[in-house]
Amino acid sequence: MQKPVLAILAAGMGSRYGGGIKQMDPIDPEGCFIIDYSVFDALRAGFEEVVFIIKHAIEADFKATIGARVAPHMKVTYAFQELDDIPAGIALPEGRVKPLGTTHALLSAEKAIAGRPFAVINADDYYGPEAFRLLYDFLSDPAHAEEHLVVGYHLENTLTDHGRVNRGECVVENGYLARISERLGIAKTPGGAEYQNAAGETVFMPRGTTVSMNCWGFQSSLFPLLRTRFEANLAAGLAANPLKYEDLLPDAVCEAILAGKARVRVLPTHGSWFGVTYHEDKPMVVESIRALKDAGVYRERLWS
Repeated sequence: MQKPVLAILAAGMGSRYGGGIKQMDPIDPEGCFIIDYSVFDALRAGFEEVVFIIKHAIEADFKATIGARVAPHMKVTYAFQELDDIPAGIALPEGRVKPLGTTHALLSAEKAIAGRPFAVINADDYYGPEAFRLLYDFLSDPAHAEEHLVVGYHLENTLTDHGRVNRGECVVENGYLARISERLGIAKTPGGAEYQNAAGETVFMPRGTTVSMNCWGFQSSLFPLLRTRFEANLAAGLAANPLKYEDLLPDAVCEAILAGKARVRVLPTHGSWFGVTYHEDKPMVVESIRALKDAGVYRERLWS
């Protein structure tokens, strides 16, 4: 069985920081970003290659910062998500600059992944060491060659004190993902969390609710399913929402499950997810990394 590779969805990084990676705020004195810690955890778990999915617009900055730090330690490959990489006969709406979603991003890396099992994460989310051990062990086991994986987080370990967030709520049956539903505008409460449904009703989500944070382990057999869906939906999606339509990976996976074309095992982690959803979140992220170093989870200079 081929060794798994890690794919990181990073094409959107520059858009939130003035158009380039160098504008990002580091989270430690070494100048590292959250993505550095994910790659470091993946390396310790056994991954030997990372595929960064980026845009050509941030290529130089990305390679000069993140790429330069990682390349001495593991194999680095690049894939590029570009708006013009779409089926023939479909025209992009005038003024469209937003990427076409995480399904499209992953499809852009199919050639680089080259038929191997692979993990997928977001570039600007911290997942914790346990998540990468789960991913690597699952993808390295021939017993799971026909299955996919989602690492499930406890909802309370993914919330912010500074506003509302969106999360993919997982329905788990006998250890497998039955469906995943996007819950919008989730707010933290003393006993868990709550959101407003489409009818305007308040829905309570208890502590321990399993949510997906886009931390996946896939077999390469998923690619034909993703491509078929993406190509089938693109024209109608762009017509309905020209500037903002996206094909999102959780929706694509859920569709494959409901059609009986994919089995996705759910493995829970008790680790905490964190990211900079709001500007006010950054001090918490910096403090969390500092605490993890003090506890010996990471060395003082990550890439030394």
